[in-house]
Amino acid sequence: MSSMAECAPAKINLHLHVVGRRNDGYHLLDSLAVFAAVGDRLSVTPADDLSLTVTGPFAAGLAAESDNLVLRAARALAVRAGVAARGRLVLEKHLPVSSGIGGGSADAAAALRLLSRFWRISVPGADLSGLAHELGADVPVCLRNRPAMMSGIGELLAPAPRLPDVGIVLINPGVAVSTPEVFRIRNGAFSQSASFPAGGWQDTESLAVSLHTVGNDLERPARTLAPSIGDVLAALEALPGCLLARMSGSGATCFGLFPTPQAARDAARTAFRTGWWVWGGGLNHNWTRK
Repeated sequence: MSSMAECAPAKINLHLHVVGRRNDGYHLLDSLAVFAAVGDRLSVTPADDLSLTVTGPFAAGLAAESDNLVLRAARALAVRAGVAARGRLVLEKHLPVSSGIGGGSADAAAALRLLSRFWRISVPGADLSGLAHELGADVPVCLRNRPAMMSGIGELLAPAPRLPDVGIVLINPGVAVSTPEVFRIRNGAFSQSASFPAGGWQDTESLAVSLHTVGNDLERPARTLAPSIGDVLAALEALPGCLLARMSGSGATCFGLFPTPQAARDAARTAFRTGWWVWGGGLNHNWTRK
């Protein structure tokens, strides 16, 4: 069997509202999630057992992990499908770790997609989604890998309104933010779920107008933990053509919306600072397998 590969695109929360809290302590969310044309890359080649090697510019951020989420996803899929867990996995880590753009969840989802093909197994969609949910709240949306409205604790997905050809600049200031800690220090009232046009948006400008009416409820506590988030947002807002600057997920990565992917690529070239990770482009579309 030949080698195979799957990309794990960055997940961007265009807005994120905390709308309640369950009795078990998990927070209920409302979010519009999209995927950028940048991410990690997971490949697999035949082997007698299961192994994982992590390479790439952000590999060091996972060096302390004894059981990477990719391996947990692989083992869980093998058990669910009743097959032997075999393959030499290589994860090229291009996304910052603990950065609010779903890196670990995207990697786990890529493992589920990739190994389903590599092992030539067919797991019913509902079972695969349930398995993704067991691995983490963001894994189901990353498994689906297309724009979605997220609710519940992130596992309830609905189709997103029609999106234009969005340009996005992503900037991470080089700091990791703990999602549990962000939720722990968050206070204040719960927000309402967003209401967007049923037919979607014709251009990025109209999308930005809608997004200005909502926000990210985790930005304030995240900035308490990582004040450099404020520097990133200010830098994005100062870029020519930026229509909206906001933090994604629980941080510290922030994004700026631009009229087109090319405008975002042009803006990203001027945004670099020492220690920052910067990327500009568009949504992932058909970028998943490369």
